[in-house]
Amino acid sequence: MTDKYPPFSLHGDQFDQTIYSGRLLRCFNVVDPRTLLVTDAKLNESVQLLEAFKNGSIPPGISNQELWNARKIKEAILHPDTGEKIYRPFRMSGFVPFGTVTVVGMLIPGASTAQVIFWQWLNQSHNAAVNYSNRNATKPTPTSRFLMSYGGAVSSAIAIATGLSTAIKKSPLSASAKLLASRFVAYPATATASFLNVFLMRQNELYEGLDVSDSNGNVLGSSKVAAKKAVTETAISRILLPAPILILPPLMMNALEKTALLKKNPRLGMPANVLCCVLSFGLALPCTIALFPQFSKMPTNELAPEIASRTSGEFVYFNKGL
Repeated sequence: MTDKYPPFSLHGDQFDQTIYSGRLLRCFNVVDPRTLLVTDAKLNESVQLLEAFKNGSIPPGISNQELWNARKIKEAILHPDTGEKIYRPFRMSGFVPFGTVTVVGMLIPGASTAQVIFWQWLNQSHNAAVNYSNRNATKPTPTSRFLMSYGGAVSSAIAIATGLSTAIKKSPLSASAKLLASRFVAYPATATASFLNVFLMRQNELYEGLDVSDSNGNVLGSSKVAAKKAVTETAISRILLPAPILILPPLMMNALEKTALLKKNPRLGMPANVLCCVLSFGLALPCTIALFPQFSKMPTNELAPEIASRTSGEFVYFNKGL
């Protein structure tokens, strides 16, 4: 039987990363929640299989599919720069399963000020941990930088969310219009906080630069230009990520609540809301992080001369981070 998978590579891509559809397929692998169930034994087996491939000693009969799956498992669990295991709630594959609770909480219509504060705090706490766990780690991030990022994201999210909620409650809108408007408070608060979270968390990279490598993986030096590109692309994806998650469910619920089914069975409202959030979150996450490749490249001539002179290649490569 012909192996439908491409020839395996330790550093190459299973899917074409120069096109969006290829990056999207890779991202579906990255966010696959089934990898949360992988045991330590299976992880070790996958790592050992990849080491065997690297050393040219893989057992006979091992297919490309098995090798790609081993790499998928390793990359889903271990950080690409540190090699350390990422805790399940903070992996990209755990973003939807663990983050859906906070999304549902933020979309509670007519929530009290205390509820708004609590859900925004919980959401930004989770986002900060995910950003930190999936950062580019070629340069150390001071604890003070993490705390500043966390504080800035939480305070901005709470300030915007509570401010908008208060404004809506005091507005001359009808009760039904206020209820609908309150469902959209979460997006501007979360989008702003997500931008600040990424920018503040990764400021150190902007000051010191990111390590860039040649096509053989040899580190050439630290580039501030690469860092700016990496942080900008990550921030854009983080701003866009909450849009479908926090805008589509309210629109869907507003339509569903007018149906005969939910009018007769109002208790189905919460399960329906959760389902809308899961579907929106599950599709939005891979679609937004696929906007830019994780392992990015840039022309050598855009680098500082002292770094560019260390390679004859046309491009250099670096981990943008997720």
